[in-house]
Amino acid sequence: MRAVKLIPAAGLIWMALVPSTRAQQPGPMPTPTPAESTGAHQKDAEPAPAKPAAPGAEGAKAESDAKLALPAGTHIPLVLHNAISTRSTKPGDPVYFETIYPVILNGKIVVPAGSWVNGTVTEAKRAGRVKGRAEVMMRLTTLILPNAYVISLVAGPSNAGTGGNETTDREGRIKGDSDKARDAGTVIDTTMAGAGIGAIAAQSARGAGIGAGVGAAVGLATVLLSRGPDADLPRGTTLDAVLDHTIMLDAGKINFTSPGQASALPGPPSREQRGSRIPF
Repeated sequence: MRAVKLIPAAGLIWMALVPSTRAQQPGPMPTPTPAESTGAHQKDAEPAPAKPAAPGAEGAKAESDAKLALPAGTHIPLVLHNAISTRSTKPGDPVYFETIYPVILNGKIVVPAGSWVNGTVTEAKRAGRVKGRAEVMMRLTTLILPNAYVISLVAGPSNAGTGGNETTDREGRIKGDSDKARDAGTVIDTTMAGAGIGAIAAQSARGAGIGAGVGAAVGLATVLLSRGPDADLPRGTTLDAVLDHTIMLDAGKINFTSPGQASALPGPPSREQRGSRIPF
């Protein structure tokens, strides 16, 4: 016989009182309140996360912001386009140059040939009547590259090739030719000429001596009344612009693939030292 499990009476009463969960049917979903609807709408309206930058965009921006340092002491070879002379030049006059050779930094062309440089005459002094040499000074202030990139700079001239005997000192002052040899030659020539004239006129050594003295006096007066040679920089003069300070260049604008080409400007003709000053 199969055993029968008896359920106590208390258990039957409890089962009758507790409704079965299986008999419960799901009712309709509750309608959300206005506050809940608003909160859900705000949640759905949150902005989408920002899209990541396109590949390479940050690198291009970094490259555009990069700088190239052209150090102090850099030489930029130039050729002069407008003549300068202490006979007529005065402080404030402009000067115009062109680069004749490219400047290279870290294997990259930063200043091609054919770029423009301008500046201003800051001092122009003629030679004195007794002593002193003619002098001219200038400051180079602007560099214009072939792509119209304008760069401010502070530079002075060096190694001027004028075709004459002008020299450039450490401060960038261009000096005219010295006149000492010419002055001595003037006195000697006038002395000899005076001695010859006196000897012929007086037919004696005494006349020659008198004539020599007169000639020496004339020669000395000529020297004292005449100026020394001017400092001349003809068109075509070559010199170097030497940077006084480091200048920072925008790397994004330095993208030259050619060394450039300067104008076909002939150099200045050679100028010999002037002859002696003989008043007659």
